[in-house]
Amino acid sequence: MHGSRRRRRRGLLVLTSLATAVLAASTAPTAAAKPPPADPLQRQVEAIHDTGVVGVHAEVTSPDARDSAYAGTAAMNTRRPMPRGGRFRIGSATKTFTATVVLQLVGEGRMSLEDTVEQWLPGVVRGNGNDGSQITVRQLLQHTSGIPDVGQEISALKSADGYRAERFRTYTPEELVGLAMRHRAKFSPGAGWSYSNTNYILAAMIIHKVTGRSWAREVKDRIIRPLGLRDTSTPGAFPFILGPHAQGYATFGTDTGIDVTVLNSSMAVGSGSVVSTAHDLNRFYAALLGGRLLAPAQLDEMTTTKLAPELGVRYGLGLAEIPLPCGGSYFGHRGELLGYVTWGGATRDGTRTAVVYVTSDGGRDTQQAMTTLVGQELCRTRS
Repeated sequence: MHGSRRRRRRGLLVLTSLATAVLAASTAPTAAAKPPPADPLQRQVEAIHDTGVVGVHAEVTSPDARDSAYAGTAAMNTRRPMPRGGRFRIGSATKTFTATVVLQLVGEGRMSLEDTVEQWLPGVVRGNGNDGSQITVRQLLQHTSGIPDVGQEISALKSADGYRAERFRTYTPEELVGLAMRHRAKFSPGAGWSYSNTNYILAAMIIHKVTGRSWAREVKDRIIRPLGLRDTSTPGAFPFILGPHAQGYATFGTDTGIDVTVLNSSMAVGSGSVVSTAHDLNRFYAALLGGRLLAPAQLDEMTTTKLAPELGVRYGLGLAEIPLPCGGSYFGHRGELLGYVTWGGATRDGTRTAVVYVTSDGGRDTQQAMTTLVGQELCRTRS
């Protein structure tokens, strides 16, 4: 952002045991009397950390300012601070990238939102009440297709044992859709709303069919490279996060978190596999809502929303519309893929953006604290 400035802060270090806490209190008696941070962003980041996650990073931007805050550590049971500019798997925030590419192709006249899946992918969506000839591209992007979510078939996402056994497994998009077709359609196309990663795997396949180039290549050439998102990538089957990053942890519904940083994310092509940073995501949201990636007609399509009962918000084409505490709404997307959870978005004109991520599953309190941070920061007038 032009004229921006960065205020970096070191986050609180996680104390590894009660004995360590007692020792710290005895050797540094003034620590308990330390006043809360004066900066509202730092206070909110520490509030997120207090919900039990390992690490937190948030960045907020406006036309003339950029502010970052950190809390926690980069790895469990260590004092290593959260990395500056750390990379992480953005999970379902990837869907906004995919929808943007589809809408660019629509704007170029190479496809239509009313095209059916069958037109582009003959015979791919068929069986158990799933019928690609009745499902449009628009319904894929808005989760109104009725196609079941493939996530329930991915062992690495369901249990610690499944993760250990299949974290390096490579899936093809065709294989993933085939797994989803084992299940009955949720409802007739357009008759309901249900979040499904399969929708965006199919969107990625359609991008490939329309352009003759992979989803990853199109995202790189149409979004990552033009915006200069130097820390954003589409890793495909490569299971490691390169560059500075914090470890990610998942509990799989237990009381114990395990390190799940290494993951072949091919099961999330088009739906959740992008690696990025808070800074790059802010630049993406600012460019998207600011009209730099889509023509007005396509941006209007993306931001025309309908009620998404499962999420408790409204949903457009790859973007959610979320109420602001100060009135009005903003656009963004939650993301989660094993051990990393993010929430972020931008005001309607793209002038203010906010992104926060944590390096643990995070429960309801964590989610609430994250959405509170984004809403309050987008309402705040920053100087």
